[in-house]
Amino acid sequence: MGEIKVSPDYNWFRSTVPLKKIIVDDDDSKIWSLYDAGPRNIRCPLIFLPPVSGTADVFFRQILALTGWGYRVIALQYPVYWDHLEFCDGFRKLLDHLQLDKVHLFGASLGGFLAQKFAEYTHKSPRVHSLILCNSFSDTSIFNQTWTASSFWLMPSFMLKKIVLGNFSSGPVDPMMADAIDFMVDRLESLGQSELASRLTLNCQNSYVEPHKIRDIPVTIMDVFDQSALSTEAKEEMYKLYPNARRAHLKTGGNFPYLCRSAEVNLYVQVGPWMEPRVYRLKHKAFWWWRERTIKFSVGMKH
Repeated sequence: MGEIKVSPDYNWFRSTVPLKKIIVDDDDSKIWSLYDAGPRNIRCPLIFLPPVSGTADVFFRQILALTGWGYRVIALQYPVYWDHLEFCDGFRKLLDHLQLDKVHLFGASLGGFLAQKFAEYTHKSPRVHSLILCNSFSDTSIFNQTWTASSFWLMPSFMLKKIVLGNFSSGPVDPMMADAIDFMVDRLESLGQSELASRLTLNCQNSYVEPHKIRDIPVTIMDVFDQSALSTEAKEEMYKLYPNARRAHLKTGGNFPYLCRSAEVNLYVQVGPWMEPRVYRLKHKAFWWWRERTIKFSVGMKH
């Protein structure tokens, strides 16, 4: 069994933060699963959107840390949606149900792409205060799977899982990254065929972000310098798309830095996109010094 799944922190999280199930669509089979933690009087919370392989609890380390610092944090797990417009409409209904007018969005991989598409979808009546895009992308064509996107719904679960696992790191990694991969594999195993097929469809069907519709939203691009599923070309395209974005670079972290480099990720989230300098390069030994120095700038997320 993976170290994270049996860790005291994870078990404390599961025992203290309830998992909620919410239906906002006419189709009652579409169920949003979420963890909502922190002060309820905060009306502009930070919402985490997972990657293809993730469930809401993959962000448990962010929930524990950020709520301890006074933030309201919501981590989501998507229902089965088959196109981006359907997802955006469902997500808007969820925010209406939760009585949230505007939110900060942290999206990992597919979650980041969906966050951008939602910001684009609501650009005439903005619902997104800021974006933090972790190992994310702006154009689904980078995966060279647009021609197969329409057939994922036909594939058996084992084949879909094989496709996802093909993007996981296979070479030698440090123990924390190995634990993160084990945990994500476990989370992947918990997803059903329709959940996986719909997520892969959203990840690969032909679509791209229209940056002119979200140019007024503060953006932070978070990525890693070591191996991840995101190609160098995809990273460079994100930099070009958001030339004024803050860049949060992690030396290592692989596909899942929010699990294996959570202290650094949490700090980047805390200082937020309203903070200078534009590029931070953090080391573990400097974490607490940076936290004390920058905490006074982090009030923006509470408003």
